[in-house]
Amino acid sequence: MGQTLYLECNCGISGDMTVAALLDLGADPNVLQKALRSMPLQGFEIQISRVKKAGLDVCDFNVKLDQAHENHDHDMEYLHGHDQLHSHKHETAHGHTHSHEHAKFHGTEAIHKHIHSQEYAAALDHIHPHDPKAAPARTHSHEHRGLAQIQDIIHRTDMTTRAKATALCIFDILAQAEAKAHGMDISHVHFHEVGAIDSIVDIVAAAVCLDNLDITDVIIPYLCEGQGTIRCQHGILSIPVPAVSNIVQANELTLKLTDVWGELVTPTGAAIAAAVRTSGKLPEYFCIQKTGMGAGKRNYERPSILRAMLILPKTPDKADTIYKLETNIDDCTGELLGYVMEQLFAHGARDVFYTPIFMKKNRPAVLLSVICKEESIRQLETILFQETTTIGIRRVKMERSVLDRKTESAVLSIGEIQLKTCTLPNGEIRKYPEYEAAAELARTTGRPLLEILAIFQKELSKDTGHE
Repeated sequence: MGQTLYLECNCGISGDMTVAALLDLGADPNVLQKALRSMPLQGFEIQISRVKKAGLDVCDFNVKLDQAHENHDHDMEYLHGHDQLHSHKHETAHGHTHSHEHAKFHGTEAIHKHIHSQEYAAALDHIHPHDPKAAPARTHSHEHRGLAQIQDIIHRTDMTTRAKATALCIFDILAQAEAKAHGMDISHVHFHEVGAIDSIVDIVAAAVCLDNLDITDVIIPYLCEGQGTIRCQHGILSIPVPAVSNIVQANELTLKLTDVWGELVTPTGAAIAAAVRTSGKLPEYFCIQKTGMGAGKRNYERPSILRAMLILPKTPDKADTIYKLETNIDDCTGELLGYVMEQLFAHGARDVFYTPIFMKKNRPAVLLSVICKEESIRQLETILFQETTTIGIRRVKMERSVLDRKTESAVLSIGEIQLKTCTLPNGEIRKYPEYEAAAELARTTGRPLLEILAIFQKELSKDTGHE
C-alpha cells in the first residue's frame, strides 16, 4: 500500500529542494547513490548534508559540478542584477553544514567544506547568455542534449521501472513547455538548462526517492512564486519564466504570486509537481506520520524551504446527525393531521409531534414537526406536501448525543417481554420495557398495563440485585 505525500510549497519548489525534502522524509541515500553512480554521465558528485535555514535544521542536497560543467547558478547578483538585488530584502544569515554525507563519482575528488544555504534552482538553465560580452567569465561549453538523449540516459540508469517512468514523465513535461516557449516541435528541443548535468541528476534523484518511499498520492494545493525578472540564456525574462508558465497552464497547477522579489519556482520544480501531483486538495482530517524539510540555495526574503509531509487521511468519529422537518399549518383538520402522522411513521419518521401555536391574524394553528434521518427526507416531504395544505417545509440538520443501546428479551413470571437496554456514559445500564411489547402482554394476560409495568420493575430489580 502506497503512501500519501503533501508538498507545502509556500517558499516555492525546485529540484534539489524536492530531493532534500524526500531524503529528510526517509528516502534511502544508499539507494539514491547507487542509481546516480550508474548514470552514464561525468563531472559531478553529490553532497547530502544538514544546514540551518531560518533557525531550522534542514536537509540539503547539493550537486557539485567540476569546472567544465559549473554553471554558477548560485550567483544572485548575476541572476537578478546588482541594483535589483540590493533594492529588496533578502536572507543574510547563511546556513552552515554541520554534518556531511559525501559521494565520490567518476573519480572526482570530494571537497569537504561548508555549504551556503542558498536556494538552488535545479532547472534554471538561464545562466549562460548567448552574447559572450554579457558575462565572459561565466561562459562555458555545455552539452545541449535533446529529449531522446536524455531518455537514453534514464533507460541506462539502474533504477526501478516506476522511477524511470516518473523521470521520463518529468522530462516530457519540460520538453513540452520548452517547445511551446520557443515555438518548435518537441523533437527539435535541445535543453541547455534541463540537459545540464545538475538538472538531470535532480530529476532522476527525485524519481528514485519518490519510488523508494513508495509515494502513490501527492497533494500540492498551490505553488508560491515570486516576481521581478531573472537573467537567462536568452536575456532578461519576467518571473514566472515562460517554461514555468507553460507547465502551470498545461497541467492546471495553481500558482500563488507573492511579494518576494525573485524566482521561487524553477522549471524543474514545476515539472516535478506537475508529473507527480494527484490532488490539489488536502483531506479535511489527516494525521502527519513524518515531516521532511529540504533546503534551497538562493537567498531571498522568504527562507527557501520545501516542507514535505507523509500524511494519513483520517475519517473522524462520525457525529450522529438527525434532521427536523417542520411546517406551520392553520387550515387543516384534526382528522387529516392524525392520518398524516400515521403515514409519516410508516415511511421512516423517527418521531412526529404537534405543537399548538398562534399564527398571523390570531389564527390557532399547529406546528408539525418530523424527526428523521437524511435518507428519509425526500419521501417524508412528499407526504407532507400531498397530505396537508402546507406550501413550505423548513429543514434543520442537528447533531445529537445518543446512548449505546440494544434490544433484547426478558422472561417474567407472567410471560416474555421485549426490552431496551441502554448504557450511560458512566457505564451504568438501564433497561426499559418496549411499550408495544408490554401492551401486548397486558392484552394476552388480561392484566392492566400498569400492573405489567410494575411486575417488570419488581422482577428486573430482583434479577439485577437492585431493590
